[in-house]
Amino acid sequence: MGYAALLRAPHVTRLLLGTLLGRLPAGMTALVIALALRAADTPYSRIGLATAAYAIAAAIGGPVLGRIVDLTGQPRVLLASAVAAGGGYALLALAPGSPVAAPLGAAIAGLCMPPLEPCLRSLWPDVVDEEQLDTAYAFDSASQQVLYVAGPLAVAGIAAVLSPTAALWTAAVLGLLGALVVATSAPARQWRAPARAASAGLLGPLRSPGLVLLLLGLAGAGWAVGAQNVLFIAYAEQHPGRLPGGAGTLLALAALAGLLGALAYGAAAWKADTATRTWVLALGMAVCYLPLLLLPGPLPMAALAFVSGLGLAPLLAAAFVLVAELAPTGTVTEAFAWLVTLFATGNAAGYAVSGALVADSLQAVALCATAGIALGGLLLLAGRTRLRPLPAPVPALA
Repeated sequence: MGYAALLRAPHVTRLLLGTLLGRLPAGMTALVIALALRAADTPYSRIGLATAAYAIAAAIGGPVLGRIVDLTGQPRVLLASAVAAGGGYALLALAPGSPVAAPLGAAIAGLCMPPLEPCLRSLWPDVVDEEQLDTAYAFDSASQQVLYVAGPLAVAGIAAVLSPTAALWTAAVLGLLGALVVATSAPARQWRAPARAASAGLLGPLRSPGLVLLLLGLAGAGWAVGAQNVLFIAYAEQHPGRLPGGAGTLLALAALAGLLGALAYGAAAWKADTATRTWVLALGMAVCYLPLLLLPGPLPMAALAFVSGLGLAPLLAAAFVLVAELAPTGTVTEAFAWLVTLFATGNAAGYAVSGALVADSLQAVALCATAGIALGGLLLLAGRTRLRPLPAPVPALA
């Protein structure tokens, strides 16, 4: 099934647009917190505290909200969390210079970020036919690449025309609007998770060894992306004036490549099973990162930035399908939320480690980025026999 057929299917366009709108604040927040607090003459140490509070809270809140969705449904959770997150952004906007209110507002915004990503991925099997699932997840993954570019650009534009505080209010409104569009759609209102598997227990989806293995492998992909960001920023600083747009150009090229890679993945007719595709794509992403070790001049580096971005979105598209296959019954939304959390945690770790290496060697940073996804891919390869769907439960005999 092609993308035109996918977009013609009932509810698909509304869900995609609503989810993109509501997820845009996630692409805005790190930059807008820094700009708003800096405009209030906040020291960098407190800016780092507020940004970390947002990231840590989001990592905790995602799986918790995902579990509540699995237990109670989507609309109330999406709307309540969007209102609460909006309150966090409002607190940041009203008191960006406060040493208490700013990190508290950032933590609330992160903790209550509406779980639009996991909710959308839980809806796809009910919205599209089975043969369209790969295409839907690929289009979903491709759309994420837009957020990496559009979010920072939106912040920069709003801050330049109005103020960083206005960008915080905009993030609050966008999150609420996106959640409203999705929560009031027929698929979201009708969706109910299957009865939770008794084996899920307190750990929920983390009771699945295959899912835990997959999440760890994807944390390696997140590590690679975090280290790549540091590499591109430092590279642009070492080549001032020689790369139009600086690090932003390199990051945009990688995001564009990811978008095109995901669209190509979704359009292909695959014969290999999802588990095989996932570990192959993870190792393929590592191969795409390897040329970054060359650190050539600005024009070739721009080409290598594009190549490095080709593997991420196809890998995520395959992983989305595999998460749904590996999650115990009744835990799929929480499982998707854990994917977001582990990827973000790997991203933060890769950023931190490469930040410590950057003063000594850009090549060490490039190696750090490549090693993250290489280790993730090798982990998935080594445990490939575990990356198989759980057997369907056998109905009890009367």
